[in-house]
Amino acid sequence: MLTATVRTRDGWAVPHAVVTLTDAAGSQVLRADADDDGAVRGEAALPPGAYVAIVTAVGYAPAATSTIVTAAGHAAVGVVTLARQGGTELPPPGPWTIDPAHSSVTAVAQHLGISSVRGRFTELAGRIDVAPGDVSRSGVAAVISAASIDTGNAYRDGHLRSPDFLDVERYEHITYRSGGMTPVAAGRWTVHGELTLHGRAHPVDLDVTYLGTGADAQGVVRAAFRATTELRRDAFAIRYNEVAAAGVAVVGTTLKVELEIQAAQGATLPA
Repeated sequence: MLTATVRTRDGWAVPHAVVTLTDAAGSQVLRADADDDGAVRGEAALPPGAYVAIVTAVGYAPAATSTIVTAAGHAAVGVVTLARQGGTELPPPGPWTIDPAHSSVTAVAQHLGISSVRGRFTELAGRIDVAPGDVSRSGVAAVISAASIDTGNAYRDGHLRSPDFLDVERYEHITYRSGGMTPVAAGRWTVHGELTLHGRAHPVDLDVTYLGTGADAQGVVRAAFRATTELRRDAFAIRYNEVAAAGVAVVGTTLKVELEIQAAQGATLPA
């Protein structure tokens, strides 16, 4: 019996993957398909020994890994990660327009030191420019509507829009503009930029992972990115510091920011 799990680099299941098991002579001894959760289970009995598991899926580069079939006839391949076919460290050069309908910017704050509150900005726009040749010269510019914060609680959202926090009447937009980037690993970059929040500009680096490109149902090529960073509220003069009865701050001073970005190829979004 063979078991395996097939995932993308960002942890999503690859439900159409196929695992082929070959013996030392290169002959196929087993073929099994992944289910909707990316799980593979081949029920055929296998002689003990060394094998190679080859994992394929349409749109992904194939992967191969060695595995051992135990005396009990079981081969546990484990998790196999597939990269997009023809994947590069960045998408093709040129402009890419952020699609707000398929993107999110989430801020996570600690509450009372024991739990977290998540807020999502629902209105954003921006552009990514991938430089030809020296991709470290690529850049990104984005703007977020500060008033679009949504934590799922109307009272809390109103407080966050008040002068205690975002002060959206005075500071309508949150902006980010990069000034360069450095490679970290295959598909990962540190983007160096400046964030303007609450009327204050401060250097902020983003840890960015490129997740790949693909065409949608209309043939529009799209690229996906995941990014994270941490911010200190006091760097942007947001110093609300109410303390609970136990002496613990109601809201933490540090924010974790998580971005899921999808961008369409071209200087404008398709109709």
